[in-house]
Amino acid sequence: MSQGVSRIANSTGAWITASFIVMLVIVQAILYVKHAYKTAEKINMKKEVCNKALRVGMITSIGPVIAIFIIMVGLMAVIGGPMAWMRLSIIGAAPTELTAAQVGAEAAGVEFGGPDYDLYALSVSWWTMAINGVGWLLLVGLFTSRLEILREKISGNDITWLGILTGAATLGVFGYLTSGDIVKGGGNLISVVVGAIVMVALGFAIDKYERLKVLKEYSLGIAMLFGVIIAMIYNL
Repeated sequence: MSQGVSRIANSTGAWITASFIVMLVIVQAILYVKHAYKTAEKINMKKEVCNKALRVGMITSIGPVIAIFIIMVGLMAVIGGPMAWMRLSIIGAAPTELTAAQVGAEAAGVEFGGPDYDLYALSVSWWTMAINGVGWLLLVGLFTSRLEILREKISGNDITWLGILTGAATLGVFGYLTSGDIVKGGGNLISVVVGAIVMVALGFAIDKYERLKVLKEYSLGIAMLFGVIIAMIYNL
């Protein structure tokens, strides 16, 4: 990222705007917890049970947050700290946000984080991430009641087929996003191959060993780290 782009992406105005959005998320979380406790009282659920559930949820969230943080650090270097912080505070789906930012850069005709990644490409990435989030909100608000009917029509009530279809679509998306690095070869290719191997190995290990299931939420971050480290060693 050039100094000019970095200055805009990490400007005071961007931080202030992002802070307002993150504060809204915090307020929503507090209101949700208060509403949950009130509902628990109505159904005669003990407060100790609610406290335990809240504590377990907070502890469990530490794992996924680490993987999200790893990806957020990478995003910060390209799209700026405020936007990376805001997007992952709202959505929390690091792979989705990373994918949206990359798609935006490709739509602008440049490499994500490359030397030609200018203010125009940055704005396209920002808009792609924002529109991606808006789509979810509209879909949930307008079509939630009909999604079950659509799911049954697509899968024919076959859960196995639905899982295969979802997995195939995901592989197609990420295959498209990594195809450019594969063609470039060198460290780019090695990073993709190592990341894929580590991801597959982790998947098999997590399925086979019960004690490794805690790594499921970390798997993407771990695979990315291995890919980056091996590529850096190769390029030394």
